[in-house]
Amino acid sequence: MKTSIVIPNWNGKELLEKNLPAMMAVNPDETIIVDNASVDGSIEFLEEKYPEIILIKNSVNLGFALGCNQGVKKAKNELVVLLNNDVVPENDAISNAVGLFKDHKLFAVSFHEPQWSWARIFWKNGYIEHEPGIGKSKTHISAWASGGSGIFRKLIWEELGGFDDLYAPFYWEDIDLSYRSWKRGYKVLWEPKAIVHHKHEGTIGKHFSKDYVSYISERNRLFFIWKNVSDTLLFSDHKKQLLFKLLTKPGYWKPFLSALKKLPVILKKRQEEKQNIRITDNEIFEQF
Repeated sequence: MKTSIVIPNWNGKELLEKNLPAMMAVNPDETIIVDNASVDGSIEFLEEKYPEIILIKNSVNLGFALGCNQGVKKAKNELVVLLNNDVVPENDAISNAVGLFKDHKLFAVSFHEPQWSWARIFWKNGYIEHEPGIGKSKTHISAWASGGSGIFRKLIWEELGGFDDLYAPFYWEDIDLSYRSWKRGYKVLWEPKAIVHHKHEGTIGKHFSKDYVSYISERNRLFFIWKNVSDTLLFSDHKKQLLFKLLTKPGYWKPFLSALKKLPVILKKRQEEKQNIRITDNEIFEQF
């Protein structure tokens, strides 16, 4: 099965100079870079050194989610590899994962970053929690496929509507997408032989403070719960724990109020997701 690689970029010329040769060496049928209004010479570098790459040049920064969606829409192949510009795949990373897609219910495969494992998701004290799973030797189900190092089936991606830009500027969009695929009866795997090296030199750490990243992550976790968790008892538990947090942690009001502003949009999306449920929240958690 042929693959298209999609790489989002924002002022990442130095990373592209270092990492793009290895990305190109995995020899996909097509490489697409979505540039979000870079001003560091990224576009000039790509046009000069890699004219064979399909380059989408945005005049404004559309953010990670919409940039990835653009690239996937442009891709001509059935499978799309999403790579951050600070990720370096080993030569056989893609080939070791592609064969798994013989299963037509498989939506995505997450690559193996050696410091991590498959993703476990669970419910605790009214909130979604996640952590690396135990065991790194065998192919395993995963709660999600990483949006920066994973392979996705384009047909199902389009059915799901791709990454939700509700989560802009970053975080939880790949968890949301994969979770919605689970609830529709698809599956996500993690493949230990599909090895990539994530250098964590990317955009977020360079351009955003730790406090801002923490705030966005917690706000987006609320987005995820309000949009996707449909089990009555679980959602009731969430509301109780949310009230407790607001009463005992004054700093929690900031992500809460920010999330609350989007409630009309979230409720509309929640209703849409409810109409497509094939597997319940508890049935997903039980698998992990």
